[in-house]
Amino acid sequence: MTAYVEKFADALPTKKRIAKVRKELEEAGVKYVMSSWIDLHGIPKTKPVPMSDFEELCMGKGPQFAVHSVSFVPELSPADSDQVMVPDLDAVYICPWDSSIAIIFADLFWEDAPYNVCPRQALKRAIHEAEKAGYVGYAGIEPEFIAMRFDEDGTPVKAIDDDPVLPHGNKPRRQAFGYDVEYSMDSMPFLKDMIDILEDIGWNLHDVVAEGAYSQFELDFHYTDLLEMADRFVFLRILLKEIAKQHGMFITFMPKPTTGDWRSGAHINFSLQSIKKPGENLFGSKKDGWSNESRHAVGGLMAHAEAITALTCPTVNSYNGLVPRVGGFEGGTVTWAPTNITYGHNNRSAQFRLPQSRYCIENRAADMCMNVYLALAMTLTSALSGIANKTEPGDPTDRDLYSMKEEEFKELGIRRLPRNLMMATEALKADDLAGQVMGPVMRNSYVTYKNDEWERYHQAVTDWEVEEYLRLY
Repeated sequence: MTAYVEKFADALPTKKRIAKVRKELEEAGVKYVMSSWIDLHGIPKTKPVPMSDFEELCMGKGPQFAVHSVSFVPELSPADSDQVMVPDLDAVYICPWDSSIAIIFADLFWEDAPYNVCPRQALKRAIHEAEKAGYVGYAGIEPEFIAMRFDEDGTPVKAIDDDPVLPHGNKPRRQAFGYDVEYSMDSMPFLKDMIDILEDIGWNLHDVVAEGAYSQFELDFHYTDLLEMADRFVFLRILLKEIAKQHGMFITFMPKPTTGDWRSGAHINFSLQSIKKPGENLFGSKKDGWSNESRHAVGGLMAHAEAITALTCPTVNSYNGLVPRVGGFEGGTVTWAPTNITYGHNNRSAQFRLPQSRYCIENRAADMCMNVYLALAMTLTSALSGIANKTEPGDPTDRDLYSMKEEEFKELGIRRLPRNLMMATEALKADDLAGQVMGPVMRNSYVTYKNDEWERYHQAVTDWEVEEYLRLY
C-alpha cells in the first residue's frame, strides 16, 4: 500500500517501480489502462489510456478531471482547477474478462495537495493516523446481490426464477431459497465463471451462498487490510456486472428491489492488529477470549453508530431493509436485519455482532451501495476513538431484539437505528468525528447531496401511496 502523503510530488512512484509494473502488465497482454479515482458515491471514474502513455500517467501527467462536473461537489465551479490523479501501483487489477485492460486505483490531488473530496485519500489518511497510534485495521466484507434480466417486454425480472405464474397472476408460494441445492445448481453457469475468476485472482474464496430471495447470492472471501479491501470491493462490483452481461443478465446492488425480498447487505467484519505485534488479533484469541480492546472498540462504534450508518446505508432504499418484520415474508416474518444500536455475542438481530467463529466486530447495518472508503475510514476511526477513551458499550444484548418491546429498549438505553436517510444524514452532519474523518468540505458535499436525494424522493408519488390513499380519502 502506498503511504498517505501531503504533497503531490511525494506521491509519484520511482521510474524503476513504473518500469517494473509496465513490464508485468505488457507480459500479461495489457494494452489499455483505466486509472480510476473514486467519486463521492464510491463509484470509480476513469479515462482509458494506451500503454504507450503509462509513464506519463504514473507521473501525474495523464488525464485530468473536472470532477465537479461528475460528482456532487458544490464548493467548486467551472472556473476552478482540475484534479490530477496518481495511480497507486500497489492497486493494479488486470480484468479477468478482458486481459487487455487493467484497472489501477488512483488518488486525486488538487493544487498540489490531496483533493479534499477524494474518498480514497480520506481512508488513506485514517489509516495513516491509526498507524501513528500503533494500529493496523483489517476487514472482510460479505457482499450480497441479486442477478436480474429483462424479459420480452423489457421488464426487469429475477434472472434465475422458473416458478410458473398461475392464472390469477400470482406464483405458487415456496420457502426461501437459502442454501437450496436445486437453485444453486440452476445458478452454476453464472456462479462457475465467478468462482473461477475469484480463485484465479487469489482472493481465497471460501463459498458462495444462495440467499433467501430468488437470484440472490452472497460471497465469502478472505479479509485483508482496509485499503485493499476497499479496492477489492469496488473491483468486485465491476467484475460481477461484467460476468453477468456474458450470461444475458445484470446485477443490482439495490438493497430492496422488491417489497417481499430479503435485503441485500454487505456486512463489515472489522479487526485490529498492533504494529508491534503483526499477525496477532487484538480483539481476542481462543486462549483468552474477547479482549478489552474489542469491548472499547465496540463502545466507539456504538457512540458513532448513526453517523456510520449514514455512510454504510447511504440510500433511501437502504432503510426499507432495516426493519424487524415484513408481512408475508418468504421463509418467515423476521428480516434478520439490524434495527437497534447494540451488540451481542453472535446475535444477528443486533447492529454489532461478536461472532462465535472469529474475533472481529461485524457491523450488520451496511449494504452494497456504500462508499466503502468512507465507511471503512469512519469504522477505523470510531473504533480507535473507543479504545483511546476506553468507551464502555454497556452489557451485551444476547436476546432476540425483534421480540423486545419499546419499554425494554428505553429501560436498557438501547437506541434505534436511523429509520430513514434523513435521520442518518442529520446524525452525520452533527458528528464531530465524522467531520474529522471526511473533512468539512467532503462532509458538506455528502450531506448536501443526501439532502437533495431525500427531497427528490419526497417529490415522487409511489404506487403504494396511490393504492393506500387515492380511494380512501
